[in-house]
Amino acid sequence: MRNPNRIVSFLNCLLPYENQILTHDVIMKVVHNAIKEKLYTPVVVNRTPDLVYILRNEDEKYSDKQIEYIIEMSPQKHKEAGFEYGWDSRFDTIFKLPMEFGFVKYAMGEPIKISTTGHMLIDALNEEEPNEEKIQMVFLNSMMKYQSNNPYRKNANANVPLILLLQVLKMLKEDTQENGAGVFRQELSLFICWPDNNAKALYDKIKQIRSEVGFSYSDEYMYEICLELLGATDEQRNRFKLSQICGEAVDEYIRKMRTTGIISLRGNGRFVDYNAWEVEKIDYILQHYSEYKVFESKDEYFDYVGAIDTTVISMGSAVPADTTDLRKNALKRFAAEYSKEAIYSELQKVCKKTASTDYMLKLLPGPVRLEFLTSIAMVQNFENLDVTPNYTIDDEGLPTNTASGGKADIVCFDKEYQSLVEVTLMCGRQDQVNNEIVPIRRHLLEEKKNYEKTFSVFIAPTIHEDTKQMAEWYKFKEDLDIATYAIDEFIEKIKSEEKIVYLLDNCN
Repeated sequence: MRNPNRIVSFLNCLLPYENQILTHDVIMKVVHNAIKEKLYTPVVVNRTPDLVYILRNEDEKYSDKQIEYIIEMSPQKHKEAGFEYGWDSRFDTIFKLPMEFGFVKYAMGEPIKISTTGHMLIDALNEEEPNEEKIQMVFLNSMMKYQSNNPYRKNANANVPLILLLQVLKMLKEDTQENGAGVFRQELSLFICWPDNNAKALYDKIKQIRSEVGFSYSDEYMYEICLELLGATDEQRNRFKLSQICGEAVDEYIRKMRTTGIISLRGNGRFVDYNAWEVEKIDYILQHYSEYKVFESKDEYFDYVGAIDTTVISMGSAVPADTTDLRKNALKRFAAEYSKEAIYSELQKVCKKTASTDYMLKLLPGPVRLEFLTSIAMVQNFENLDVTPNYTIDDEGLPTNTASGGKADIVCFDKEYQSLVEVTLMCGRQDQVNNEIVPIRRHLLEEKKNYEKTFSVFIAPTIHEDTKQMAEWYKFKEDLDIATYAIDEFIEKIKSEEKIVYLLDNCN
C-alpha cells in the first residue's frame, strides 16, 4: 500500500461488503477478490509456473479453485492487535492506511463503513476513464488532515506531514538567503523522523545543516542525525535501517505528497516545492489546518479526517487552460539533459516493470512515465518533429497524470503528416484491442476529417497478435494507418529513421 493509488483499487474490492459485519469469512472473501484482481500476490504464485503465467498474462484469470489453493498455501505469518494471527491480520495491514486516511472504518464484529471520501475515490476509479483530478482532490482532502500519530497508529512523532512540509517550504520561500528551490531531497529524512509539529525548529535544523555542509553530504551523515531525532539506542540501530530512512521512506513520502497535486519537483527530482499554480489552495490549507488537534477517540479522528472540506474540493485544479509551451519546453530540456541511450534504457525498464534508479523518473507512476519517456525519445530522434504530449503537468512541466480520455497521448506534426501516438503498459488482448485500438480508430477517423495526412502509432511492451490483425483490418476496411510496435521494436526503429512517417514501413 506504499503507492496511494493502490488504495483505490483495494477499496473497490471491499465495496461489495459495505455495511456487513466484519468476520473472518468476510475477510477471506475480500482477500479472494484482491488475489483475483491481481492486487495482492502471495509468494506461492511466483513459485508455481501455471500461476506465474496467469499473473503475467492480462487476458488470463485465476479460477476459484486456484485462488483457494493460493490462499491455502500462503499462511500469513502476521499478527495485528485486535485481529487473529494470519489472513485476518493481513487484512488489517492492507486497510489500516485507508482507514487512517478516513476512507473506510472497520473492526472485527462491527459493520464495515466506507466514508463519503472513500466512495468518491471508488466512483472516480470506476468512471469510463479514471478521474485522476477527483482522486487527487480526495487525497488532498485527507492528507491535509492526516496525522502520523493518530488513534489508529501510535507513533513517536506527532505531526501532520503535509502541513509540516508546507510550513517549512513557506519559511524557506520567505528566506532571502535561500535559492527558492524548496526542500532538498536528502532533507526529507528529517521530516519523516521529526518528533512534533514545530515547523520553525525543523526549518532551523535545515538552515544549520545547510550552513555547515551545504547540499553535499552522505546518507550516513543524515542517518546519524535521524537516529538522534528518533532517540535510538545502540540496540535499536538495526531496527532503523539506513536504506529505509534515507531511501525507500523518502520515495514513499514524495509519492504521497505529490498525490495531493500541490507539490512539485525541482532540479530533476533533487528538491520538492510548492506547485506555484496551487498557491491559493496552499494558503487556504495553512490558514485553516495549521493548528494541530489531538484526538483520543478513533471515531472522532475518523470523522475529522474523512469529512469533506467543500472549499478545497470546489477549488478544483488550478492548472492553466493552455500548458502546451511549458510541456514542450520541458521536453526539450530533458531531451538535452538525458542521452538517447539513457531514455531507451528507461523505456525498457518501465515496460518490464523494472525499478528506475533515476531520482525523478522513479517517482512517476508507470503509465505516466511511459508517455513522458516516449515523448522525449521522439524529440531526440526526429529533428523536425513538433511533439505535443497531452499528459497533465505541474508548474515545472513534469507530468502528473496520463492524458485524459478523448485525446491522443501524444500528437506530432511535421511538414507532411500529423501522427497520433498512443502508449500503454497493457499487453492483454482485451485491453489492447477494446481499450486502445478501437478508440484509436475513432480518433483517427475524426482527425482525418480535418487533416487527411494523419496516421497513428501504437506502442506497448508487447503487441498481441489480435492487435496487429485489428490494425491490418482497419487498413483494409477504412484505409486507416495504425502502426503497432512492441517497445524494443520501437526503439530499434527510431534509431534508424529520420522521419516519424517511416514508422509505417514494415509495421504490424
